[in-house]
Amino acid sequence: MRRLLLLALILGAVAAWFALDLGHWLSLEQLQAQREALLAWREAAPLRAAATVFVVYVLVTALSLPGATILTLGIGAVFGLLWGTVLVSFASTLGATGAFLSARYLLREPLRARYGARLAMIDAGIAREGASYLFALRLVPLFPFFLINLLLGLTAMPVRTFFWVSQVGMLAGTLVYVNAGTQLAQIHSPRDVLSPGLLGAFVLLGLFPLLARRLLAAWQTRRRYARWTRPRRYDRNLIVIGAGAAGLVSAYLGAALRAKVTLVERQRMGGDCLNTGCVPSKALIRAAKLAHELKTAETYGLREVGGRVDFARVMQRVQQAVAEVAPHDSVERYESLGVECLRGQARLVDPWTVDVDGQRLSARQIIIATGAEPAVPPIPGLREAGYLTSETLWDLRQLPAQLLVLGGGPIGCELAQAFARLGSRVTLVEQQPQLLPREDAEVAALVATRLEAEGVALHRATQVLRVETEGRRRVLVTRAADGSEQRLVADHLLVAVGRRARLQGYGLEELGLLDGPQLEVNAFQQTRLPHIYACGDVASPYPFTHVAAHTAWYAAVNSLLGPLLALRGGRFRTDYSVIPWTTFTDPQVARVGLSETEARARGIAFEVTRYPLDDLDRAIVEGRTQGFVKVLTVPGRDRILGATIVGAQAGEQIAEFVLAMRHGLGLNALLGTIHVYPTWMEAGKAVAGRWKQAHAPQGLLRLLERFHAWRRG
Repeated sequence: MRRLLLLALILGAVAAWFALDLGHWLSLEQLQAQREALLAWREAAPLRAAATVFVVYVLVTALSLPGATILTLGIGAVFGLLWGTVLVSFASTLGATGAFLSARYLLREPLRARYGARLAMIDAGIAREGASYLFALRLVPLFPFFLINLLLGLTAMPVRTFFWVSQVGMLAGTLVYVNAGTQLAQIHSPRDVLSPGLLGAFVLLGLFPLLARRLLAAWQTRRRYARWTRPRRYDRNLIVIGAGAAGLVSAYLGAALRAKVTLVERQRMGGDCLNTGCVPSKALIRAAKLAHELKTAETYGLREVGGRVDFARVMQRVQQAVAEVAPHDSVERYESLGVECLRGQARLVDPWTVDVDGQRLSARQIIIATGAEPAVPPIPGLREAGYLTSETLWDLRQLPAQLLVLGGGPIGCELAQAFARLGSRVTLVEQQPQLLPREDAEVAALVATRLEAEGVALHRATQVLRVETEGRRRVLVTRAADGSEQRLVADHLLVAVGRRARLQGYGLEELGLLDGPQLEVNAFQQTRLPHIYACGDVASPYPFTHVAAHTAWYAAVNSLLGPLLALRGGRFRTDYSVIPWTTFTDPQVARVGLSETEARARGIAFEVTRYPLDDLDRAIVEGRTQGFVKVLTVPGRDRILGATIVGAQAGEQIAEFVLAMRHGLGLNALLGTIHVYPTWMEAGKAVAGRWKQAHAPQGLLRLLERFHAWRRG
């Protein structure tokens, strides 16, 4: 109501302005005709005259009414250069700030509810360079100032920044117009005030802050390179350090672009994903799932179904899966593509030279794709007691009778369930009150319920104090939320508390590239030394193999085609707008875009449409009805803000929503797409149908009901 009242007052004032033709008082002819009377008024009551024109100017600019230019000339004619400049300068800034605040109050929240993600991107740009851009716009008098006021009000620019930049930025133009007003008799049109030369000077002055920032950045970059001598020629176009997902994609693209590329890996081709991550873990999960299905076969009417877990053979089959996938990432394959593959420890000795176990290579561009490794917390006694990680557990050949899993994120939950299904007694300890902390509480609760039903003992909101040993057994001493201490005993302890970027041993610190837990890169994947790029887990905010490959595309293309891309307007900015992921527990958890928790935290308005899988025919016939599809949309519209799926095939089903979000398709498009029956993918159409049902035009349906009743006679 307050917004509506303010809007009504503004519209009423604007309507009155035009209805009463008050604008005719702010014409050049009227001003010239009344100049003597205005001078006399100022002489008779200087303070009242100044206050009156100040208030009028503030109102005109706050309401975005036409006539501010003529009013500026008039103030110059009546009050002179000094006092005229003071009056106009502060009145124009106050009025502009009023328009800015009105637009923010009236429009920003409704627009953020509909276009939250886009506004967030604009706000990020405003935070970086908003003051410079505003200053540049304020110095070009031909640009409509009222549009600047209203549009910036829709952004997150701080009010104080808008005020002081406007105050300073409009000062030069104010001086020009007020000074012109002192010569009012010689002006026949506002255009007479600005000559082409003066306009050019304003434009250059406006661009100066932007140019200065670019020049400063170039100077800082040159300083970073100052202590090294750039080679006159290079052995290669590109050196890629690391042969995981990001490094392999970078090298592949480099070869495809006909560059001379060298790929350096100190351990095994394929990196963590092939050797210790995605591939072996999913092979283990498959074996555990089959073991679980055999144990629960009576549910499907199958009696006396046997099955004894031979853990050594399970792990042998895991390694077989790795071996079968390995040729895709092999040295032979990449050499056949034209990539030179070297095995050894790579270390940058200067920005263009890489030492590989004594062999020195130079390249114009370098890509760091060294990936990540399991993070190990500094828990007293942990290293002395010994522990497993997601990298080392693949050496096991005997199933742990008791397994402690430290960490309730995706890796911890996946492996805890897998080992429990294979026969271990598993205890999972998580410091936070919720498993899977990136997901909504109801999602995490469903997974936790399933884990507990399968025998996993969960200890949430639990702090680990230390690790002790009892013979060959590990003892985890913990403190629960109520303050009580517990001693959890197991044969093996698996640390799965997350991953950290692999940064040590590559010479990055000597080049000044290390200042945090990851390599800092810009939107083009460039480090502080612009010819050195980084991609994948070493620099990405999303630690997923598919995101590593995604960022590698930008690193490779931007690094090798930079000069050519300048012709099209610049390098490609990395697009993180639609990032999906899946946790491969059973049920799986897949998500793309916003969750409810994230949307609330960001203040983004949304609607939720849910579809339970116990209503899906395919889920019913397979006996796997646990889970749901949840879609967040813009209120009143079918545009998808995010989707979460919990279910047996969630990782496969999420692809439809990823495609829809990436290409701007709404739920109506999913509803209008034919889906094969009976499949899991029908859940996407079903949730779209529920959204459509909730937004059915009730008034039109009532009219149709009457129409059909009339036709029946």
